[in-house]
Amino acid sequence: MSTQDLVPSPVGPVDVEQAEAALVERYPRLVRIAYLVLPPALGRNRRVLTAHALVQRSLPRRRVPAPAVPGPRRDEDAVDPGYAYLRGEVLRQALVAGLPLRRLALPRRAQFPPLLPHVWGLRLFPRVGGADELALDQRLSRLSGPGRAAYVLRGLERQGDPEVLRVLAAAGVEDPAAALAEADAVDAVEASDAPGAAEGRDAPAGPAPDAFRVGGQGAPRRPGSPAGATAAGARAASGGGARGDRSDRVGEQAGPGRAGGRSGEDGSGRGRGDERAGADGGSVPPGGGAASGRPPGPTGDGPTTGNPPGPAGADAAAGRPAGSSRAGSAPGLPRRLSGAALLESDEFDPCALQARPTDLMRRRQHARAAFVAVVALVVCGTLLGLPGDGWGRNGAAAPSYARNPAAEAALDPGAVKRVDPAAWPGSTRQDFSVWPARGGLTGDSALLRRALAVWARPGGSVRSSATPGTPVGPPMGPPQLLFAGRVDAMRVVLFHDGLRAVRYAEPVEGTAGAALDFARTDAADAVGSAALVVSRAAGNVRYLTAPWVRETAVRDLLAPARAPRPLARDADGVTDPVPGPARGGTCTRWNALRVRDGSGTRLLTDLGELAPARLLWGPPAAPVDATGTEAREAWARTACQLAEVRGHGVRSVNAWRFARQPLPGGAGHGTWVCTRAETWRGTGSRVLAQFLVPSPGVPAALAARAEGSPACGVRDPRVLAGVLWQAPDGGWFVLAAGSPGFRSLEVSGGVKGRSAGPLLAVRATAGARADLNGTLDDGTRRTALR
Repeated sequence: MSTQDLVPSPVGPVDVEQAEAALVERYPRLVRIAYLVLPPALGRNRRVLTAHALVQRSLPRRRVPAPAVPGPRRDEDAVDPGYAYLRGEVLRQALVAGLPLRRLALPRRAQFPPLLPHVWGLRLFPRVGGADELALDQRLSRLSGPGRAAYVLRGLERQGDPEVLRVLAAAGVEDPAAALAEADAVDAVEASDAPGAAEGRDAPAGPAPDAFRVGGQGAPRRPGSPAGATAAGARAASGGGARGDRSDRVGEQAGPGRAGGRSGEDGSGRGRGDERAGADGGSVPPGGGAASGRPPGPTGDGPTTGNPPGPAGADAAAGRPAGSSRAGSAPGLPRRLSGAALLESDEFDPCALQARPTDLMRRRQHARAAFVAVVALVVCGTLLGLPGDGWGRNGAAAPSYARNPAAEAALDPGAVKRVDPAAWPGSTRQDFSVWPARGGLTGDSALLRRALAVWARPGGSVRSSATPGTPVGPPMGPPQLLFAGRVDAMRVVLFHDGLRAVRYAEPVEGTAGAALDFARTDAADAVGSAALVVSRAAGNVRYLTAPWVRETAVRDLLAPARAPRPLARDADGVTDPVPGPARGGTCTRWNALRVRDGSGTRLLTDLGELAPARLLWGPPAAPVDATGTEAREAWARTACQLAEVRGHGVRSVNAWRFARQPLPGGAGHGTWVCTRAETWRGTGSRVLAQFLVPSPGVPAALAARAEGSPACGVRDPRVLAGVLWQAPDGGWFVLAAGSPGFRSLEVSGGVKGRSAGPLLAVRATAGARADLNGTLDDGTRRTALR
């Protein structure tokens, strides 16, 4: 057979409407084809439902175009194009459904159980046939999917071998010839099972055993044909599969919609008349023996060899041995049906079904198990799903992980401590412990519950921050409520537990953006507890002031001569927004909060933490608030260096002038300032040594810095630093200065020089580097600050 024979028949273009009409008209036929091709291992119930699902999924989604260059038209191409397309789709899906699932291969849609149609509580299967149908079903179960497809196409669709090969190739079968060989094996078994074919018995008079083959292949020789035309029947009867002599009989194969076929077939795939009309004396269509699965009877072409006129010929035309009656093929032998008649029996009709219930006891057990699983899923979703989203009972808090009575009491909003507003004037101490609870939402238990829950168990969506050295765990007991109210577009809650100040904020609108901030505030005095940052928004800062603060104002540290601007507060002590200090780029302003209480005026600045830092001026042993003229002028030139200690847990910053040095060449006097930032935790302090030139508008130059050093503090007030300075005439000098207590200074390395006393000036070159050391009055050697 040539390669061209395996090219699918040139089916014309198919519209969706045309395919739908063919599907409605031929639906039982297509479902029967799918049922027969599907593997019997699926089980009869699933096999029926899968057959219906495959046919219902076979409609095209759009118009199916015709081939660009159609091939020569053949007799078998008279099939309706819509039906031919649907049959090919059904075969392709049925073959895919029979493939085994592989671990590394992506499963295809047809390999899954069908979603629709679906039946609950019933098992559906075709009516049970006789022994012949059972034997044929067992033989088909031993075939591969392509083999069953070839058998069905040749037996049920009455197709010849070339057309079967073409349809199988179009359906995706890799080896159509092997599939046809499997179908020949079933034909040979049926022929060998014919009456008289076994144990050497003489076959009854009538057609050759090959007449019982599916599709009526191997009909008796026509008049005028060569004597060897019946060799195919002889080979089939002996078990040989002769396919080579079928290619010349394609025109005799009449399927649905073909010329000479059963065009009057109804929706069930059967003809309107009795399929044994030829045996009853009625007329048989042209090629009727091939179309009905029986040898051709008398036609207008004349008598057929081996079928003489008379009753014997009628019996042969009906597919029965000569002299047999309708009740049987021979006296004492049951009547046997051809393969085509068996394929059209009720055993293989998935549209005429019987219904039986499923396993009722197992179904009841499964229903109870499913109910319990749904209830457990609902309970788990309620317990685990609610805390993660929305401002519900615990808001953005993570799920609870402990059932400790003390921990649960600490999270009870009803147990939160509230200080009476009249308590602080008569208290022996003034700090956070006597702050009254203020704000318009202090009675909102739901808000307090969420704030406490997020404090104890912050969820993944919470933006959390803490100053260095501040523990972030849950409260050890019911905390003190300082404030709960609406500030800008947030609901804000401030707590204090004796060690920390905690700020919780959530948006007024929406359910995202909760924030939690921790700041260490232990051992706070009246000044250290004078204010807390309650809100930061759009570069502005709002403060919540202590109840003993009488007046608030804003002072720009970079403008010492400018008068402070009054800052208004509401009834709860929340100030108006204040532009915060510059965070980067050019330092053009540095606003500080000036508060006045019963004992004096203080300057506080925001360094990115809940508690603002106190600004001081003077020697480490006796600093004062930086409110005097000299302090304001010094801070005006050194305030921008506060960015070095931002977010470091700073409690206070003290600056003091430790030396004043005459500059070479009569350029005036330079000033040496040491700035020390103390932390709430007591460790990690930062020290900055700065040099100020005589020009008042020039910011201080950073000469040296150190972290964790005791220099410039109460424990060790001594400090030594140096810079490379350029004189107005262009000369370069190494300038160095030490605090009181230094007896001599010395530089070495790139520049060498020595001086008696705490000041030193040595000529140098641009870019020179030198090591600086000093000797104290007691002879101790000290290095420069680093």
